Amino acid sequence: MTFIRFADLCAAGSVAGRRVLIRADLNVPQDEQGRITEDTRIRASLDCIRMALQAGAAVMVTSHLGRPTEGTLRPEDSLAPVALRLGELLGRPVPLVANWVDGFSLQGRALAAGEVVLLENCRVNVGEKKNDATLAKRMAALCDVFVHDAFGTAHRAEASTHGVAEFAPIACAGPLLAAEMDAISRALAQPARPLVAIVGGSKVSTKLSILESLASKVDGLIVGGGIANTFMLAAGLPIGKSLAEPDLLEQARAVMALMKARGAEVPIPVDVVTAKAFHADAPATVKAATDVADDDLILDIGPVSAATLAQRLQAAGTIVWNGPVGVFEFEAYSQGTATLARAIADSPAFSIAGGGDTLAAIAKYGIAPRIGYISTGGGAFLEVLEGKTLPAFEVLARRAAHSSQGLH
Repeated sequence: MTFIRFADLCAAGSVAGRRVLIRADLNVPQDEQGRITEDTRIRASLDCIRMALQAGAAVMVTSHLGRPTEGTLRPEDSLAPVALRLGELLGRPVPLVANWVDGFSLQGRALAAGEVVLLENCRVNVGEKKNDATLAKRMAALCDVFVHDAFGTAHRAEASTHGVAEFAPIACAGPLLAAEMDAISRALAQPARPLVAIVGGSKVSTKLSILESLASKVDGLIVGGGIANTFMLAAGLPIGKSLAEPDLLEQARAVMALMKARGAEVPIPVDVVTAKAFHADAPATVKAATDVADDDLILDIGPVSAATLAQRLQAAGTIVWNGPVGVFEFEAYSQGTATLARAIADSPAFSIAGGGDTLAAIAKYGIAPRIGYISTGGGAFLEVLEGKTLPAFEVLARRAAHSSQGLH
């Protein structure tokens, strides 16, 4: 995937004295008093902002926060707490600018090179969600370089994520977005084989398009959680009262048939861990997959299945991981996910992982340093797995194809 990298523009001296607009993802959680409770996204944005400042740019940063109503800025929608925290982390004041779309001044003067401001919540601007071209052009007029560095919004075609990239003199990817684009390309566009995907979750229906897309690409498709229960049922195995979707059995069989036609497979668990009730203290019983009773709940894959899958992961060239294979939050039903997580960490394969539950499992087992790339994109990561071209990727690639990749 060809796109312009902001790091390259900075290294070439192409942004010195220029106006740079960075679309960051500063959508951080806050308590009822508006205090930031977790600042990972703000910290993640620092590399791009510092890169721009060190290159001598006049830096404008904007982001969404929450779900404001367009045209109305309520106190709880303001980026004011973010501006304060950003200033603390940068070691310098970061003024917050409201009503910025048609231009702004700082005490009667233009923003100077080496200065940074935070532009108020971009989702308050009328036309943002609909990617209004007039609004996007007004944003683009503010800058010489637009930098998209918010992968979590890359699947949305909005004025501050897509439209502005159409009209800005130069549109490029910041370091966070570039890393995501590189990792996704390495994992799905030019993967080292065998390519193995792990897709867990409660329902096939929420990830059916992902399964169908991956079935045409991967050499092994490991399913877990409620999804695995549906595939077990489709394979003729008993699942008791386990969570499953009987109305999607034909779709599950179609995925298995597609994999088989390509000489690949969806490995079905040969043993499982069951309980009679869904709670952390429910006694766990390991059973052969053929021996699940009518009143059993399947809450994890069994040790034989986990060991077999771990061996397969050791032999992989690329691993894509989205979702646990059991109820790993309950210790008695966590061993399947733990075994696979550690196998991914130990594998020589390039691994890319994403999704909220996946990130929680990575944190629980302390394996983050040994995962090739951890995506923080949420919905954007899932849409990539579905085989969709993200709007941000499309517009940046198209702009790169028609650019001299520099400012003159």
